[in-house]
Amino acid sequence: MCGITGAVWTSGQPVSREALDDMTDILRHRGPDGRGTYWQPCPDGSGVALGHRRLSIIDLATGGQPLANEDQTVWVTFNGEIYNYRELRAALVAAGHVFRTDTDTEVLVHLYEDHGPDLVDQLRGMFAFAIWDARRRRLLLARDRLGQKPLVYRVEPGRLLFASEIKSLLRAPGVPRDIDLGAIDAYLAYLYVPHPRTIFRGISKLPPGHVAVFERDRLEVRRYWRPDFEARSALSPAQLRTQLRERLDESVRLRLRSDVPVGAFLSGGLDSTTIVGLMQAQATTPVQTFTVGFPVAGFDETPHAEQAARHLQTRHRQLRVTPDGLDLLPTLTWHFDEPFADSSAIPTWHISEFARRHVKVALTGDGGDELLAGYPRYRTVHRLAQLDRLPRAMRAAAARCGRRWLSANGGQRSWSRRLRGRLEALAEPGPQRLARWVATFSDQLRHDLYSDPYRASVADEDAGALLAQAARCCAGRSAGKQATIVDLLHYLPGALLAKVDIMSMAHGLECRSPLLDHHVVELALSIPFRQLARGSRPKPLIAEAFAELIPAELRRRPKAGFSPPMGHWFRHELDEPARAMLLDPRSLGRGYFSGPAIERLLAEHAAGAWDHGERIWALVCLESWHQMFVDAVPDVAPPAVDGGTAASDPRQCGPSARRDEVSPGVEADAVVAPTGPAGRR
Repeated sequence: MCGITGAVWTSGQPVSREALDDMTDILRHRGPDGRGTYWQPCPDGSGVALGHRRLSIIDLATGGQPLANEDQTVWVTFNGEIYNYRELRAALVAAGHVFRTDTDTEVLVHLYEDHGPDLVDQLRGMFAFAIWDARRRRLLLARDRLGQKPLVYRVEPGRLLFASEIKSLLRAPGVPRDIDLGAIDAYLAYLYVPHPRTIFRGISKLPPGHVAVFERDRLEVRRYWRPDFEARSALSPAQLRTQLRERLDESVRLRLRSDVPVGAFLSGGLDSTTIVGLMQAQATTPVQTFTVGFPVAGFDETPHAEQAARHLQTRHRQLRVTPDGLDLLPTLTWHFDEPFADSSAIPTWHISEFARRHVKVALTGDGGDELLAGYPRYRTVHRLAQLDRLPRAMRAAAARCGRRWLSANGGQRSWSRRLRGRLEALAEPGPQRLARWVATFSDQLRHDLYSDPYRASVADEDAGALLAQAARCCAGRSAGKQATIVDLLHYLPGALLAKVDIMSMAHGLECRSPLLDHHVVELALSIPFRQLARGSRPKPLIAEAFAELIPAELRRRPKAGFSPPMGHWFRHELDEPARAMLLDPRSLGRGYFSGPAIERLLAEHAAGAWDHGERIWALVCLESWHQMFVDAVPDVAPPAVDGGTAASDPRQCGPSARRDEVSPGVEADAVVAPTGPAGRR
């Protein structure tokens, strides 16, 4: 796991050695163990520059990058892990290739020599890399199938720039900071900017499962991973359980390959408990596990994690987070580079920093909800779709009745409002219905919030279009299955995996996700929704397949999120800082929002009439990003405060931590930790 950056230019603006150093070293948090660069200008004015910051996981002694083949005609800068590198290496050695290191990185250059851009088809792992082919004057960019590792790029006449993070591109000469106004509209809908967009016009995210080839001043982007989204397994539930066990057990085994200590995040949910149980079955010593919680009713997962840890006999540590200060927001802003408001970034930051004190690699349960239908809304969407058999006129009439007879002004959880919403959804097409359930700011809320000029500037935007496009790839599947696949293609890489990558790499921690091995994913894609949503319990397939690993009480536990109590915090500790920030003339002067609309949203939340906690956090994150990336040039290092990272502006709003570190599983000791730095659904 590392940070990569670089450029190729023909007639465009060159990247100097000093600029390459700057682009590389701003990524030092991703690779604190070493750095390397390759800079090669040519007499004709063209050139190539590759930068790398290293987090040493495999082959600690000889794994430096950028790395070349024997005659230095193929160079690679690589971020990620190739879990099947030992098997690939053995085949390459048998074919006559000579290796100089024991890294998984060197497999890439030799695979490229034999297969060119098609080398990605043989890789099992999480990765983002750039390969420079000096003979062909070709740059290849590639990103893993699910989007676990980030890769952004900017293509200009005669030049291409790429990096793990946007901030690296912004250090290159001649890169403008023009805001994509439509990206802000999408951000408010989803709490992140969906790929291939970024917040900056001209800078793009390489989509998951894609490669890009820059050759002869032309960039070609193509998809290389095309699973059969229409495939339907005919296996019985028992056969599916057996296959899931076999594939997931192998996936965990591959992800335990490491030359440094490995632990795991443990929430007490079905997915993380299963992963830890499979790790424990293959380990010779107790697995180190880590949990974060909040001392607010309904948001503290530590008791469930402790129960799982005792059942599995892990060496468990837990941490509780409270909003003691206004420290964390600028640090989060610096790391994400663009507005990002999934509030579960806060506990992910804390647990990553916490785990990194003890291990360098952590396995997670990420992906289980999207693959195995863990979110309750999937069932809601599926059930509503059953009513699509009714005549359209009848469904439209039901929607009209809902609007006429059921209150829109009741409490957020009132039965009348919930029923009205479902009746209104009956008249909508499937993708629009799905957007209703995932949008944080609905179309109407955004319309009401915007100023007149900004509303006019984004009138042609359709934030839900990406969901409709994704749904078309699986049009023949049930509505519930379509919803899981749409999330797999967009929410998972855009929010969940981006959050885990950025927050863990901020601390030099590598996170690995066994459920996202593409062999496991392809099996899950084939499972009909009726198998994934049998009965009333969440994720019955994984609960039954790994019943011996999961305590019975946890198998019956309803789905819980990994989010902090934003609604509570913004009614209490963070109310005044949020008001000061959002109603500041500088914030309102940006022209996006109506001042009275912002005041109304804050008042509704403070009065308890509506829970706007996640929406307030989204607005706060957007303003923080503006202050750091538009009003000023971001520093090479993140904001720093006593004991860690935090804000320099007292109006900045964001929770930090008071931490109690305990070991309730195998260990019984308790340690008081110092104060310091620290999904949506």
